[in-house]
Amino acid sequence: MRPAEAYILNQEEPFKSILLHLQVLIEQNFPNVDLQFKWKIPFYCLDGNPFCYLNPSKKKGYVDVGFYGNCEFEKHQEHLIAEGRKQVRSLRYTSIEDIDAEILIYILTYANENKEKGFWKK
Repeated sequence: MRPAEAYILNQEEPFKSILLHLQVLIEQNFPNVDLQFKWKIPFYCLDGNPFCYLNPSKKKGYVDVGFYGNCEFEKHQEHLIAEGRKQVRSLRYTSIEDIDAEILIYILTYANENKEKGFWKK
């Protein structure tokens, strides 16, 4: 078993279920992603570029789907969390029921399509 997969499976609930659900959604919609384990969290790369990461915060009770994006999103801005981060935005989930697959996929697709505005293309 790969380290990122082991990390997800070893999480306590509800983090484990949230992470597994996110993993399925991401991998079904972006079949070329590569799940890695970087900076002690599951991290996806797509076409050799950073794509998104999954970061459970047990102390705060949520899972962040973080991605690098400096672009202005056309829709769903109200769901994006920056918290003082200049290059990183995230979608935050406290339960599986919080996950709106349509919003998640739109945001990740838009961020990937506009990755030239992210930090790795400066």
